[in-house]
Amino acid sequence: MTPRVTRRSALVAAAAAGIGLPSAAAAAQPAAAHAAHAGNDKFQNIRVATYNISLNRPRQGQLLEDLATGEDAQIRAVAEVIQLNNPDIILLNEFDHDDEGRGVDLFRRNYLEVPQNGTSPAFYRYAYTGPVNTGVPSGLDLNRDGTVGGPDDAWGFGEFPGQYGMVVLSRYPILTEQVRTFQNLRWADMPQNLLPTEFYGPEISPQLRLSSKSHWDVPVQIGSSVLHVLAAHPTPPSFDGPEKRNQRRNHDEIRLWADYLRPGKTSRWIVDDAGTAGGLDPSAAFVILGDYNSDPVDGDSWPGAIDQLLNHPRIQDPTPRSAGGAEAAQLQGGANADHEGDPALDTADFNDAPSPGNLRVDFVLPARSLQVASSAVYWPAQGTPGSELTGTYPFPTSDHRLVRVDLQMKTA
Repeated sequence: MTPRVTRRSALVAAAAAGIGLPSAAAAAQPAAAHAAHAGNDKFQNIRVATYNISLNRPRQGQLLEDLATGEDAQIRAVAEVIQLNNPDIILLNEFDHDDEGRGVDLFRRNYLEVPQNGTSPAFYRYAYTGPVNTGVPSGLDLNRDGTVGGPDDAWGFGEFPGQYGMVVLSRYPILTEQVRTFQNLRWADMPQNLLPTEFYGPEISPQLRLSSKSHWDVPVQIGSSVLHVLAAHPTPPSFDGPEKRNQRRNHDEIRLWADYLRPGKTSRWIVDDAGTAGGLDPSAAFVILGDYNSDPVDGDSWPGAIDQLLNHPRIQDPTPRSAGGAEAAQLQGGANADHEGDPALDTADFNDAPSPGNLRVDFVLPARSLQVASSAVYWPAQGTPGSELTGTYPFPTSDHRLVRVDLQMKTA
């Protein structure tokens, strides 16, 4: 996309396959960036973040209405969290998708680019969003209740197409024409998968899509280098029966990225929505972002689900921490008292009963080839600045916390 393309024409032209569009307000702004690595202008400090912002609404079009006002309290608080953390690249989970991309534009213009509670505005010149499987009717009885229709029979659970969608915002150019999406990849195509074929039967099993939302490989140009943003939001490993179909799907959605990062035969089965097969080049820089709904120690995940990434030879885990997570687990007790994981690593407050307690489910996982400068979970302790934005149930923003990692990226 070039600066000559208007925002409206870009939206219309790109709506069907995914949208990469510039912000009109940010177009006049220089691309914001963190200071270059001291004494070496060949490196750039890049802050990368993931944030499940819970901007899903029960009715199609309702989020657009809330975004248009500029006055929605939850959206303003979410924007303030983003402004305070000031990432250069951020994945937003649970942002209802619309085919024209109006929601992304309204969020930037009416909330992020407006000072919230005295914070500095955040400008993101580039954005990418695309269709997801949530709420898209399958025409099949996926929950095996004898009827067809409703959120349980969509390719991904949802009341309407696009609910719980995703957005990537960036201050650096997104190479939109090189984005790879995996919305239509079949679960049965994964070798040695965990698909419960006895539950779904021989007619449905071959048709099931693997990704409950979508998986995206979004290349971002940073100087002369490219950073591949691997974005996803696997289904929660809950809300199913003894067949454990959601546990199994969560595991295999996570495995998709694990295979994608292994060259040769292991990734040969992966075919993107444009028909191109294979995984990511072994020399490519990448960062995995998203709410993966899987804790490495606690919760209801299929055994070893997130470990497929945490123990991957190409991936490093910066283990971002917070003071608020540790404090919340102690104050709330309940299921948290029985957890084995370090509560300072938690990224989601799931303590409202009945619940699995607070968990680490949101991840920023860079390639081992990248230098990590720092990392954090934005979960301030009670009584400290920003704690009013995370709060307790019912949350002013989201039950998830923003997770960020600062990387030193070679740019020349």
